[in-house]
Amino acid sequence: MNLPLEPAIATRAVVWGGLLLGVLLGAVGQASRFCVRGGIADWVVFRGPARLFAWFLAVAVGAIGVQALASAGLFDASRTVGWGERYLWLSYLVGGTLFGYGMMIAPGCPQRCLVKAGMGDLKAAVTLVLLAVVALMTLRGAFAGLRVSLLDGAGVALGTPQDLGSLLARVLPLPAGVLRWALVALVVAGVGAFAWRHRARLDRMAWFAGSAVGALVTAAFWLTGRIGFLPEHPETLEPAWLGTLGRRPEGLSFSAPLANGLDLLTLWSDKATVATFGVTLAVGVVVGSFISARLRGEFRVEAYTSPREMGQNALGALLMGFGGVTAVGCSVGNGVTGMALLSGGALLAVAGMVAGSLLALRVQMRRDAAEGSGTEAAAATASA
Repeated sequence: MNLPLEPAIATRAVVWGGLLLGVLLGAVGQASRFCVRGGIADWVVFRGPARLFAWFLAVAVGAIGVQALASAGLFDASRTVGWGERYLWLSYLVGGTLFGYGMMIAPGCPQRCLVKAGMGDLKAAVTLVLLAVVALMTLRGAFAGLRVSLLDGAGVALGTPQDLGSLLARVLPLPAGVLRWALVALVVAGVGAFAWRHRARLDRMAWFAGSAVGALVTAAFWLTGRIGFLPEHPETLEPAWLGTLGRRPEGLSFSAPLANGLDLLTLWSDKATVATFGVTLAVGVVVGSFISARLRGEFRVEAYTSPREMGQNALGALLMGFGGVTAVGCSVGNGVTGMALLSGGALLAVAGMVAGSLLALRVQMRRDAAEGSGTEAAAATASA
């Protein structure tokens, strides 16, 4: 393949490539039940390590792949959202916490809801619609003012990329690139230690899921940061990343892309509104999950069982829609892609997500215990 490609060809490659990556992610997610939310819930409720390990492994594999691409000059990581020079610490923390709480009371995080929608879960489908509406309102609607003035306004300019390697290089006498690889080595060692300690309870599917998702993160950056990159766009004479909404390299993420998908559906006749990598990625996840569920005989139509369940899911969608956009990423956008980038912002957002998740689980388990259904409800939450 001769690079760079013609603008139209590069754009189509990124957009259709996003669909393919989504199909693969959906199939993997359906077969393995890969889910950041599920990993946290499994561990808290019954100390189940499989899905938590799959999440950790995805971060480790993604970190190796992403840093290898960046070190080889195959994409400019400094142009990603995760390496932005403005550190929106309050947005990361508040958005992450709200998102974490929301994903625990909803049918799942955006990635898991896309997978479950492909499996026939109507609750997940409704959650996705509500999440997309709220995310769009947070991007540039009724909630945008609150986000920009109150939360983003507290951000600080770093003057350097916010990846941990660059930040550590300001206080340590080592190049940022060396520090990044040292951090990757620490991540791999930590995941390896976790795997060894819980080796008797980890099956092949956990290894497969984590490795596959991490590889897809790497593939996403190669596609959007390399295939879709033009050093000099013929119209602007400036560097350009084609096929992505933010005109920058993108990994796996779903909150903002769901809002952009809603934009596309409601403004279909507007020539300026086109499908981008994130939108086709989300569509692909549903398609891949549907195909996998059909082949595995696991497609089941499910609906709400009570008004209370519907209200709880709706609240979860609202919190995820606002929190995911505010934190600049969802459980996959920050929890896998951002962590693979060694982003300082993603690290803070994930800390908030974990805190919000733990709070939601504690509230739910106390409430269910008071109603005499604690064990069953907790198990249902963990198995989602």
